[in-house]
Amino acid sequence: MRASPIRFPRERLAFDGVLVLGAGLAGLSAALASAPRRALLLSSARLGEDCCSAWAQGGMAAALAADDAPALHAADTIAAGAGLCDPSAVEILTREGPDAVRALAELGAPFDRGEAGGFELSLEAAHSRARIARVGGDGAGRAITAAVVAVARASAHITILEAMRGRTLLADAEGRVRGVLVEHHGRWIEILAPATILATGGLGGLYSVTTNPAGARGEGLALAALAGARIVDPEFVQFHPTAMDIGVDPAPLATEALRGEGARLVGRDGEAFMARYHHAGDLAPRDIVARAVEAERRAGRGAFLDARTAIGERFAAAFPAAFAACRAQGIDPRVDLVPVAGAAHYHMGGIETDLRGRTSLEGLLAAGECAAVGVHGANRLASNSLIEAVVFGRRAGEAGREAVDPRTASLPAHPVDDLGAGMMASLRARMSRDAGIVRDAAGLGGLIAWLDAAGARGPALPLVAARLVAEAALARRESRGGHFRSDFPRQGATASHTRTKLPGAGARQSVAA
Repeated sequence: MRASPIRFPRERLAFDGVLVLGAGLAGLSAALASAPRRALLLSSARLGEDCCSAWAQGGMAAALAADDAPALHAADTIAAGAGLCDPSAVEILTREGPDAVRALAELGAPFDRGEAGGFELSLEAAHSRARIARVGGDGAGRAITAAVVAVARASAHITILEAMRGRTLLADAEGRVRGVLVEHHGRWIEILAPATILATGGLGGLYSVTTNPAGARGEGLALAALAGARIVDPEFVQFHPTAMDIGVDPAPLATEALRGEGARLVGRDGEAFMARYHHAGDLAPRDIVARAVEAERRAGRGAFLDARTAIGERFAAAFPAAFAACRAQGIDPRVDLVPVAGAAHYHMGGIETDLRGRTSLEGLLAAGECAAVGVHGANRLASNSLIEAVVFGRRAGEAGREAVDPRTASLPAHPVDDLGAGMMASLRARMSRDAGIVRDAAGLGGLIAWLDAAGARGPALPLVAARLVAEAALARRESRGGHFRSDFPRQGATASHTRTKLPGAGARQSVAA
């Protein structure tokens, strides 16, 4: 699959500003924060579509209530992270989070409000307070993203280009990242800029059961790794325990807020089972709930969400997105049990960054789910992702606007080939089976051997991302947070990070290989 040299002319664009690849909340926030410097925002689809931010249901976690405080939010975040959170990053997130939510509201994000006008807040798993600001019950991601998209489109300093897919990073002879080679409807365009920010989202689309859009295939992670950037903790993938098991790909999400309002996880006999797995029952941390759901399904008892009593007739109005997904498949959650399964949902690991989004490569920054700034550790606390995208997306944009153009030439570069539909389907099935909710050495070793064979002619971006996950999961001989090894089921005594660089990768290379 090695790409042959391109034998037709390319367009070349030198942009004196901040280049942002990815247009979810992190990319939008970075582009907005780059002002007064110009920003060039590249989206692989129509702006606001096919990004994980728009698909998020739960909302944004922030200490907005009178009985809450950033320190309490930070303590919950660190507890969920299983020893691998960066306290400095968590402190920034929880301190700046409330103002970020208020700023989004001022931009037009229609958060749910109580009778007195304050934010209506819900409780989700592992939070000690109700602190999830929602929109329309379960429509936060789409509504918030739409509001920010409208502001971005109206901002004079932002130029938006759609249908732009990054295929390799451009670098100079000293290893500085100088921009990106993008594909646009079969045309190739080299875009050079003083600062390049990757905000390309996660990798849930590498799994056959996922709540993420199909485009979330870890491509930004792979682009950075092939350029020689340092990657941290790629083995930590969070599986949402209550994706609707109704034969739809991607799987619709039964938001955690349903359990926050009293819905229960039950077997097909109607008996609740979470008390057998954790003292917090249905509001236990996500990794524990996901493994419990998996265990009940493997035991033949099935796993279902029972909202009939706790929510009942309120379901359609309170959770319209989940209700519509159910009804489309002939399920009425007001009177029926909803079958659920664990699904790849969020990637805690990623491109290692500092607190301003700067990576180990000069000229390259990252924000949002493709980055690992240290907020989530081994297990993301519910609804911390959207707020992280806004807080640290803004920080990356501010750092990017300070970049000075080195005015160096980029080396010749070739795009990394893509995977065909059949190979992509095989990859997704193997990732779910061998690097999914429950892992072991035999499965991970077999997956790596398959990836070796699949990438023998050259590394397609999804194969690179999958290999980062698989090799780190095999190397981590313990269970921690979202990473569970059935052959090493106990958590190790010492919490340590996985830091890796691809062998032979580097920004000096002219061909990603």
